[in-house]
Order: sequence, then structure tokens, then C-alpha cells
Amino acid sequence: MQNGTKIVAYYRVSTEKQGRSGLGLADQREKVERYAAYHGATIIKRFTEEESGKITSDERRQLRKAIALAKAKRCTLVVAKLDRVGRRAADVLKLLDDKRLKVVFADSPTASRLENGVRAVFAEEEGRAISERTKAALAAAKKLGVKLGNYDGGRALKAYIAEHGNVAGCKGARKGADEFAEDTRDFIEGLVEDGLSDAAIAEALNEDGIKTRRGAMVNTDGSPKYPDARWHETSVRRLRARLGL
Repeated sequence: MQNGTKIVAYYRVSTEKQGRSGLGLADQREKVERYAAYHGATIIKRFTEEESGKITSDERRQLRKAIALAKAKRCTLVVAKLDRVGRRAADVLKLLDDKRLKVVFADSPTASRLENGVRAVFAEEEGRAISERTKAALAAAKKLGVKLGNYDGGRALKAYIAEHGNVAGCKGARKGADEFAEDTRDFIEGLVEDGLSDAAIAEALNEDGIKTRRGAMVNTDGSPKYPDARWHETSVRRLRARLGL
């Protein structure tokens, strides 16, 4: 990229609260602005989206505006990271296949179209695997009856102890909590790397439908036993402590 190049920047955060507070945006802005400074480029406009990664790129108004401006001005669209475009490989590939658009991911600016395409496919598969592991962990936790965090944890642990004995109960509770924590590690690490606080991570977990151990418990008819169970700052803090994050 030559000096004097103009670029359009696109950022995405998952929630309105994160957008207002700047959580997750600081890292994205730093990556894009460092890229612009290195290449002597000028950022002519910045677009910030407050949408979940679940929705498609076509449903994102700010992304569509950023693409339209980049094409009209014949500028480069610069996105901080590939996953900011979306969680689906199809969304990334659609951008890469647009002959009228030049897009660069600031965290890997020299990556070829093939490399970015492969990264997008692997990212989607990793996300799917994390989701499946998390669901499996929640199902196992439901059987244990022990929740990570302290919502009703004492009562669930007492029930486990009554059935299996004190030593076995404590070991079973620790094992269940450790397994649950490990299955959420990749997801949590990504949010921590984005600079999110414990409160913002709790909000993201709730938004993405990742239930707490308590929230995964169901009645005999299959209905949620604790429908109001949600992640909170304290439960995320305990999870991070268990993971050493």
C-alpha cells in the first residue's frame, strides 16, 4: 500500500453496552490505526456495528455502509480481525470474492485470499466445536447437579454428597466444574483477548445462549429448572480464576 492511500475502517462489538463503554473497541481501533500509520494511509470514515456475530453480513447495516463507501471511493476496507466480519466462513468468503472491493484484516495484512479463506473455514469449525463441547459439558453438569459459581451450589453439592459420600462428592463437584471450565476456555479466552471486563463477558455469554450449569438443569418434563439463571460478573470471575485467565 502506498502513502496517501485512503481506507475505510469497520469495527464490530456484540452489544450496545460494549459499544458505549468502548469494551472490545480499543483493541480493534489500535490494530486498524497502527496498520494505517505503518502504510501512511488516511482513515476517511469509521463504521462501528453493535451486533452479535451470529447474524449474517447482509444483516449488518454498518458493514453494508462501509462496503458501499469503500467501493464508491475506491478505498480499502480495513477490518481489525477476520472474526469481526462474522462467525460464518461464507460471510468472509463473500467479501474476498467481491471483485470491486479490496479488504484487509489488520491482524494479518499480508495473508492471501486463500489463507484468509482457510482461516475463515477453520474459525467456523472451531466455533462449532466449542459450541458442541459446551453443550455436552452443560448436559454432563446437569446430571451432576453441580453448578459452576455459587447459585445453589451448596444444595447441589449436598445432594451429590448424600448419594456418593463426602469425599466422592467433593471430587465429583471439582471434576464437573473443571471439565465445564475447560470446555469454555477457548470461548472465554477470545473475549478476554478482546479486552472485555467480567461484566461484559457475562453479557456476551448470556447473549450467545451459553447457559450456566444451573441454567442447564431441567425438570422431569424437560422445562428449565431455573429459567432465570444467568451469568453474572462474579460467576465469570470464578470461571476465569479456575482457568487461570
